[in-house]
Amino acid sequence: MKKISFVVILIILIVGLAAVWWKNGTSAVNRQNPAPTIFVIEKGQGIRDVANKLKQENLIKDPVVFFLLVKQLGLDGKIQAGSFRLNQTMTADEIANGLTHGTLDIWLTIPEGKRAEEIAVILKSIPTYQETWVERLSQQEGYLFPDTYLIPRDADIDQIVSILTNTFESKFKEVTTQNTTLSKEEIVTIASLLEREAKLAEDYPMVSSVIANRLDIGMALQIDATVQYALGYSEEEKTWWKKGLTYEDLEINSPYNTYQNTGVPPGPISNPGLSALQAAANPATSDYLFYISDSTGHNHYAKTNEEHNANIKKYGL
Repeated sequence: MKKISFVVILIILIVGLAAVWWKNGTSAVNRQNPAPTIFVIEKGQGIRDVANKLKQENLIKDPVVFFLLVKQLGLDGKIQAGSFRLNQTMTADEIANGLTHGTLDIWLTIPEGKRAEEIAVILKSIPTYQETWVERLSQQEGYLFPDTYLIPRDADIDQIVSILTNTFESKFKEVTTQNTTLSKEEIVTIASLLEREAKLAEDYPMVSSVIANRLDIGMALQIDATVQYALGYSEEEKTWWKKGLTYEDLEINSPYNTYQNTGVPPGPISNPGLSALQAAANPATSDYLFYISDSTGHNHYAKTNEEHNANIKKYGL
């Protein structure tokens, strides 16, 4: 009988301690401190990491309790990436629910090789988006650096362009330009071609060498992507980069048509990343004048038109 009583008391004690632990862990850190803290959740960050970060920033008392609370409330799949205004007067429950809505900023990823109009589509998730943004973005074609950004929900186009172009300027400082006679504008333009022509970053330097070799001998670049850029949006294919180019397409009257005009196009056709910029400024050394991509995305190079035709036949293109 005494043994049973001891077990009952032990259970009551454990339950009581658990209740105290839970109550303490879910309570506010400091009811007297309403000072706001901007709390940032990175893209792809898990609940455990979020809980530990909240504890580190002194916004919750116990990360284990917070983790269990989020699971209990069924919020683990609803917590958003972004930045939130929190404070120490908020309970763990209030914080958990607050992280599912009301983010101050939005995470956006701009991939390499997108043109301004494609970037505009990505920016449509910003509440302040306006169709007039496309024109402003187009004015900075090539200099809208592809990266993952935390953009304020109330940002205007000037702020966004500033964020993207400032990042470009910062990244361009990493490009080795000591061994090239190309201007900054030419490097950016060639890099924009590489982004569209080479499917794999490992091919950037060699494709850059083909471009350099053709420029050296005054040979037209004959790059399909420049024609695609000149053509604009294809209603038939629902893309800004028409795949099924016709002979008529290749004759489009545009300064961007590198089948009709020699030299570098008058400006970038996409927004390149750091690897493409490096390759544009520092092409590989080769005698190649031609290349094609196979079905896996790998490039094959040739010095003569005969070798190029043989590659086309060999790889079934």
